[in-house]
Amino acid sequence: MTNPLHDIADGLLVLPLRGLPEVDDQTDLAGELLARLAPLGGLRDGDLLVVSSKLISKADGLRRTTEAGPEAGPEAGQDALLRERLVLEESVRVVAERATSSGRITRIVEAVAGPVMAAAGLDASNTGPHGGVLVLPRDPDGAAESLRAQLAERAGVRRVGVILSDTAGRPWRGGLTDFALGAAGVQVLDDLRGGRDSDGRPLQVTARAVADELAAAADLVKGKADAVGAAVLRGPVVSQVVGGAEGPGARSLVRTGPGDWFATGHLEAVRAALGAAPGTEAAREVGIPSLGIETDEARGERAVRLALLGQPEVRVEGSPTSRYAVHAPDPVRAGRVAARLEIALHAEGLSVDVTVA
Repeated sequence: MTNPLHDIADGLLVLPLRGLPEVDDQTDLAGELLARLAPLGGLRDGDLLVVSSKLISKADGLRRTTEAGPEAGPEAGQDALLRERLVLEESVRVVAERATSSGRITRIVEAVAGPVMAAAGLDASNTGPHGGVLVLPRDPDGAAESLRAQLAERAGVRRVGVILSDTAGRPWRGGLTDFALGAAGVQVLDDLRGGRDSDGRPLQVTARAVADELAAAADLVKGKADAVGAAVLRGPVVSQVVGGAEGPGARSLVRTGPGDWFATGHLEAVRAALGAAPGTEAAREVGIPSLGIETDEARGERAVRLALLGQPEVRVEGSPTSRYAVHAPDPVRAGRVAARLEIALHAEGLSVDVTVA
């Protein structure tokens, strides 16, 4: 009988690394991974390890607290604000934000770690006995390369790749999937542009995110519930993408700049133009839109607060079921606020007449 762990002619072999201990900043992570690889024939030339970024965060001591603590007394209710502040600290920019039914703010951000994701990748699940919240490594590609170098040196293997995986949702798609947060020794993108398809037609847009596909494949044998934080991938397809330490890492897969068509949510773009950019105190003062269904009155009140932001000596009367009238000593200022209000109402999905009284 052929040993499936020997060289295979075709296909992809995905094997979980079971039995990893609870990881903390005293753990020799490379050594523990190699120990779990031993029953699988050890680390081989051309192997790819997909390791949950959670293990790196634990090993590097990237643990934070979001509890005010008993000494805070009446400030103990600030736990949610502490978590929100931590999200902003781990973010480059806020893309969109919504209030939950509990009053907490959920934010989609561009994380310092690179990807655009919810809550900057903060993770409160499977954090171990120490609790707290785990934050992502700020240089995931560097962390992947450090682990890759340790594994290669100890195992005496030259061609080995490492992908740090994380979990996120995707625009326009339900559910979560794993993706490559960091990568080293791996070709992350298979750019087929300039080639031809099987019919001979030129390929103009096809560029496969190979690192993301491999991270998602590994997740099929890992998972939060089973506490399996790493997997090894083997096979011809892996050998084709595993190489030396050179080449761009996973950060190169993040769309930024002109290539990012959706840098800000549609409502956040309008609010930012009117002075209440997401993630700011001005946005909180105006009011954060809810994830749930809101009444016309609630959306109208928020639009009025946005229109009046930074506009002293102006008042607005009316409701979204009739019309709004803007009052101000200066008719020019009143007209300006009326225009702001029309824009704010439109962004909230409300069509209401606005007049200058």
